[in-house]
Amino acid sequence: MLNLMMELEVEAKSKAAKHERSSERTAYRNGTRQRPLSTGVGEVILQIPKLRAGESYYPSFLEPRRMVDKALVNVIQEAYINGVSTRKVDKLVEDMGMKIDKSAVSRLCKELDENVEAFRNRPLTGEYPYIWLDATFPKVREAGRVQNMAFVVAIAVNDDGTRHILGFDIGMSENGAFWEEFLRSLVRRGLSGVKLVISDAHEGLKNAISSVLTGTSWQRCRVHCMRNILCHVSHKQQGMVAAMIRTIFAQESLADAKKQLRSVITQLEVHFPKAMEVLENAEDDIFAFMVFPKSHHPQIYSTNPLERLNKEIRRRGNVVSIFPNRAAVLRLIGSVLVEQQDEWLSGEKRYMSLESMVLLKNEAVSFFPALPDNT
Repeated sequence: MLNLMMELEVEAKSKAAKHERSSERTAYRNGTRQRPLSTGVGEVILQIPKLRAGESYYPSFLEPRRMVDKALVNVIQEAYINGVSTRKVDKLVEDMGMKIDKSAVSRLCKELDENVEAFRNRPLTGEYPYIWLDATFPKVREAGRVQNMAFVVAIAVNDDGTRHILGFDIGMSENGAFWEEFLRSLVRRGLSGVKLVISDAHEGLKNAISSVLTGTSWQRCRVHCMRNILCHVSHKQQGMVAAMIRTIFAQESLADAKKQLRSVITQLEVHFPKAMEVLENAEDDIFAFMVFPKSHHPQIYSTNPLERLNKEIRRRGNVVSIFPNRAAVLRLIGSVLVEQQDEWLSGEKRYMSLESMVLLKNEAVSFFPALPDNT
C-alpha cells in the first residue's frame, strides 16, 4: 500500500503515469532506491521512485531527518516526565498526541545517546587546515534553576576541501578553561595540520588557542570585529563608517590593505576616536586570512560558515525552550550535527576545491606569528 501511494504521488508530481506519453509531463523516472521503514508490524522495504536530475521526490508519509525529529520528541517527553516543561512544551505534547511512557523514553535516550557519543568521540583522521570555533547559549535547568550554558562547536575543512564537524560540548560558561579542555579533547582524538583558526575575540578562547594549537595563525572574525567597531558609532553614521572600513578589505594585497587601514583611521579618528582605537588594535588579527589562497578568502575571513550552522541549532533548540538537563542538549543538538555531517559528506560539491587545497598544502605560506603564549 505504501509503494502504491508513492507511485500515485510521483504520478501527480510528474503529471504522467509510468511509461505514459504526455505533453504535460514535467519529470521523468530514474529507477528506485530501497529504504527500510520500521512499522508496528515489523520492518518493510520501501521502493522509493527516483526522478532525473533537477527533480526530487520524497514520500509525504516519511519525515526527513528522522534522527533529529526522534531526538526532539525525546527531549520534549523527558522534560514532561521530569516536571520541568513549560506551557509551550505542554501544548506540543497535546498537539502531537504523544504517549508519555517513561520506559520508552529511557530506551530512546539510550539509543540516541549511543549514536551521538559515538560521533562525538570518533577518531579524527587526516589534516584540517582551517577550523572555525563558536558558541551558542541554550537555556538549561540544573540544580533547580534555569541558566544559559555555553554549547561550543568546532567545524573544519580537511585537506581535500570537505567540511566536517569536529566536535561539540556544553559547559557552565564560555571561559578559557572550558575552551582549553575542549580543544585538548580534539587533539587527543587526532586533530592535526591546523594552519588557521577563525573565531571571535573572546579572551579565554584566544588564550586556549595559543596554548593548545601552538604555531597556528588566528583570524579574528571580520563580522564580529565590525560590530565591535560600530557599537562606538552613532546609528546614523554607521553606514558611512562601515563602507569606509570595507575599502580596507577590497585591496588586492596585504601591504595595500594595511596602508588603507592607516588612511581610514587618519580620516575617522577625529570624529570616532574609540571606534578607530578598536580598529587599530585589531590590525594584526583581521588580516591573517590574506596570506592564504585568494579563493579561500570568502570562507575564512569570518565565522559565517559556522553562523549558518548555529542558526539551525537555535531553530531546533527554540522548540524546546528550556532543556531539562545537559544530556538533553547534547542529545538534540548532537543529532542535528550528526545529520548535518551526513549532508556535507553526501554533497556533490566540496566546500573548497581540491586544486586550491593542494595549492595550500604545497605552497610555502608566510604566516603571521602565533598568538603569544599567556600561560
